[in-house]
Amino acid sequence: MQKKLTRILMLLVVLVSFTSCSIIEGIFKAGVGVGVFIVVAVLAIIAFIVSKIFNRK
Repeated sequence: MQKKLTRILMLLVVLVSFTSCSIIEGIFKAGVGVGVFIVVAVLAIIAFIVSKIFNRK
């Protein structure tokens, strides 16, 4: 019982110490980074395919 109460108190401390805005901000920053990486990768693949198509002479 004491261990369960300790876990609940630790969870409450974590929830109070992190505001929802900072958590959402971290999620969106990670999402933007991944999104930029995916866009760059797709553009690189398209450029590679186009260069292979036009270099077939």
